[in-house]
Amino acid sequence: MALKATIYKAQINLADMDRNVYADIGVTIARHPSEADERMMIRVLALALGWPEDTSEGTLELAKDMWEPDEPALWHKNFSDEILHWVEVGQPDDKRLMKAAGRARRVTLYAFQNSTPIWWDGIATKLTRASNLTVWQVPSEQSQALAKLAQRSMQLQMTVQDGTIWVNDGEQNIELCPVKLMGPEN
Repeated sequence: MALKATIYKAQINLADMDRNVYADIGVTIARHPSEADERMMIRVLALALGWPEDTSEGTLELAKDMWEPDEPALWHKNFSDEILHWVEVGQPDDKRLMKAAGRARRVTLYAFQNSTPIWWDGIATKLTRASNLTVWQVPSEQSQALAKLAQRSMQLQMTVQDGTIWVNDGEQNIELCPVKLMGPEN
């Protein structure tokens, strides 16, 4: 018998002062049986950080990457089904990232494991042609602290200012400082 997804719900109050994006985002997360709290919470973080300034062409949505190998962790498709933003989490291989860069206007990757520096050293030079790719590393100790906020029903306040992200669940406040490994300067 196949294991089923566990459903989580998050209400995110986003105040991204760096991009001038303010939103209340409600999301239902189908957590794959093999997905850890840390990965799920990085997907929630990526959803907030990638939330579009202009939602007239749709919004960023959780995709089915763990069920469907041709889908990312999140994506933003417009109403014509064009992929505007493709978001990966973890440490995908260079072929997957290059394929994504060819399919979407913009690609973002959030890596969070302890082994990210070793993985990045082996893959970085293979991605130089992908001018629409941005790679972020969330320090492992910070992503592990974020994972501790995981609950079946979450109320999260996310504030972004000067590249620092504060996540508050009403009891705990976590500071995240992602490091840009690759991407345009903007």
